[in-house]
Amino acid sequence: MSNININTPLTKDIIKNLKAGDMINLTGAMYTARDAAHKRLVEMHAAGKELPITLKDEIIFYAGPSPTKPGEIVGSIGPTTSTRMDAYSPTLLDLGLICMIGKGRRNEEVVKSIIKHGAIYLIGIGGAAAAMSECVTKLDVIAFEDLGTESIKRIEVVNMPLIVAIDCHGNTSLVG
Repeated sequence: MSNININTPLTKDIIKNLKAGDMINLTGAMYTARDAAHKRLVEMHAAGKELPITLKDEIIFYAGPSPTKPGEIVGSIGPTTSTRMDAYSPTLLDLGLICMIGKGRRNEEVVKSIIKHGAIYLIGIGGAAAAMSECVTKLDVIAFEDLGTESIKRIEVVNMPLIVAIDCHGNTSLVG
């Protein structure tokens, strides 16, 4: 295992060199979205509507930041259980999503889609939401503002600590 500093945007060349179990520090931009936003994105796509974000080569962090206190950029922000997005992830990967960040296992269909698209799944440490918020340097609500904490946000992070849970070959570092 190695500890690697990575900047966004992620590319297939970067991803193909990452292995399950690698520890990385991610710097750059990504979107946050949870299951309610995922459902809307998939429904919009199925209805032929234009999505509010372009998914090509993007990262979605499965998080719903808690309300921001005065003078702070973001409240606590930690990974949400990824299985809640499993029903939607293959469609979003088909639309060009390159990376997902969450916590926990993924189903077989998602793993096959990760392999098919040369994507990657990273995990954050559950329970570290307060510490992860220190990595966020900017936050903007992009879509679905009515969803509150579950709206789609664009965030910028510096040295967010993550682990490669499923690499582009389907290898996993998840145990048990």
